[in-house]
Amino acid sequence: MSCPAFRKSPRCLRLFLGCFLVFSGNQVSLMYEVQAGEPTVGGPAAQNTDMDHHEHMEGAVESMIPHQQHMGPHMKWIPLRPANADDVQRAEQIVHTLREALAKYKDYRVAMDEGFAPLHPERKPRHYHFVNKQHRFVARLRFEPAEPSALLYKKTEDGYELEGAMYTAPKGMGEDQLNERVPLSVAQWHAHINVCLPPESSVRRLGRRQFGFKGTIATEAECQNAGGRFVPQAGGWMIHVYPFKSTPAEIWTH
Repeated sequence: MSCPAFRKSPRCLRLFLGCFLVFSGNQVSLMYEVQAGEPTVGGPAAQNTDMDHHEHMEGAVESMIPHQQHMGPHMKWIPLRPANADDVQRAEQIVHTLREALAKYKDYRVAMDEGFAPLHPERKPRHYHFVNKQHRFVARLRFEPAEPSALLYKKTEDGYELEGAMYTAPKGMGEDQLNERVPLSVAQWHAHINVCLPPESSVRRLGRRQFGFKGTIATEAECQNAGGRFVPQAGGWMIHVYPFKSTPAEIWTH
């Protein structure tokens, strides 16, 4: 099927991209994350909308740009800024610092000994987040490239394999403040928004598709009508980094 005018036709463009992804196979890796699960109704997790519920839109539309984005009503991305040499140098220094700091954590047991604890190890997400509470606290005050808030591992037969790290920042920070931490011409911070938590009085409702970080409800009015609790932004800003990759696009992609 040919679409000579695919640049002017959204439908043809979608078909073109779909074919490209099928045939690219291992050439292109779209960074999907499987959901880490919903909070337990009535328990402490139901009240915590911070990084512990770090999930992404499964099946979201992927953008064919270096910063592959998970799009959807529950994701907010800080726009990219024009590239410049100073930002490239600053980003390279962050990666260099992080790579050196993470070397010892290739042994996940060392990470656990130093305060990194896996979130929901019983579940099967694509990336397991090993969170350091002390680093999370420091991240609210200042940016320390060598002290990420979480480490990203993938499960293996005999343990975990280190993939990267995640930085966090307070949700009240503006674009300029986030840019001071990681240059916005190189990478994009993201946040989880418009989340409708299920009614605590009904366990059955927890399984319904309209609630949670992948739910169909994305407005406060809809959430109120469903008896849920609306959260405009769940937790702070986040950014993933894969410092052992070879190119900036792979290092800062999501």
